[in-house]
Amino acid sequence: MHSVVMVAGKSTRTYPLTLTRPKPVLPIINKPLIFYNLDQLYGIVDSVVFIVGYRKEMIEELVGDEYRGMKIIYQEQKEQLGTGHAVLQAAPHITDRFIVMNGDDLFHGDDIKKLIEHPYGALAKQVDDPSQFGIMEIDNRSYLVNFIEKPKTYISNLVNVGCYILEPEIFDILARTPKSERGEIELPGAILNASKQHPVKVVILSQYWLPTGFPWDLLNTQAQMFSNWRENNVNGIVEDGAFMQGNVQIGEGTVVKSGAQIIGPASIGHHCLIESEAYIGPYTSIGHGTVVRPRCLIEDAIVFDGVTIDHASIIRHAVIGKGSSIGERSHLISHHPHDKTIKSMVKGKWIDTHLNALGAILADNVTLGAQTTILPGMKIWPGITTDIGQVVDSDLVE
Repeated sequence: MHSVVMVAGKSTRTYPLTLTRPKPVLPIINKPLIFYNLDQLYGIVDSVVFIVGYRKEMIEELVGDEYRGMKIIYQEQKEQLGTGHAVLQAAPHITDRFIVMNGDDLFHGDDIKKLIEHPYGALAKQVDDPSQFGIMEIDNRSYLVNFIEKPKTYISNLVNVGCYILEPEIFDILARTPKSERGEIELPGAILNASKQHPVKVVILSQYWLPTGFPWDLLNTQAQMFSNWRENNVNGIVEDGAFMQGNVQIGEGTVVKSGAQIIGPASIGHHCLIESEAYIGPYTSIGHGTVVRPRCLIEDAIVFDGVTIDHASIIRHAVIGKGSSIGERSHLISHHPHDKTIKSMVKGKWIDTHLNALGAILADNVTLGAQTTILPGMKIWPGITTDIGQVVDSDLVE
């Protein structure tokens, strides 16, 4: 069996993190997103067709032509004309039933196995508020009746999560599918047309669906993955007097100095330095080659590779891009002073994150001057430097 994984998009809603990389290579617990789905497909499929586009060379270099015995094929989508158009690019490689999934959302193998029990099927998740999603309407046997995008009145609480099992004849249907008002060939519309001839079973998730629509979704995904994480191994050097508690992973070549504290679940990459009196709290991943200076506090955060965090800096509920430098006594504030949910600017509009705690999102190679303060939910674009003592109260964009 094949799987078609769509990873071609530019992912503008996850800026600034995806200005320098495609979304599927973003890391959680020091592992790119793309490998989580590949691990779940292991034992289910023989080959994976990646539909690539934006910065495709980064995906090709990262994954290669084989993963855990699965053959990896790359097919470029040269124009971004929708999910249906993306799947259509895979036609030369598909001869039998195949799985389709969004490459930046995470799915569980148990749900995929239930899905492929049917000739045609789609995974769905039950949610309390379906108004912001594409939803599915089903009949009394759980077969698809309709797809409806962000309904204004309640029809169903079943969200379309973007994972399907299809037959090759879907390619003929896609080729005849007209473009939508957005100028795209929509995969759900083609599947709905297919359902008139072949019933499409809607399978409700029993495990997880972890989408990455916005940068802060990475923090939720990491927390979810940590919740079932049982890693507890030390391959580096932990000096006497350092304190560790819970499930903690320490990479090769890493040194944790006496007086440092690491409270799991937490993952520290290879060749890092965690200095005395530094505190690494739960739900934190520290990327390879990162330096954390004395008296820093970091918790519920994702720190990419090659970052330097200087003395007495405070980082909570934040994402720090590759190669960034955090000046001493910088503070990435994560809570609104009046306990309101945090808002963040996305594509020129304020978005309510529905989070009570969210720190800054820093892109690659950002340099914060000493004593920089960043208000909750603010984002900084790649390569930007702040002044000493600067207060960042809006996104810093190139």
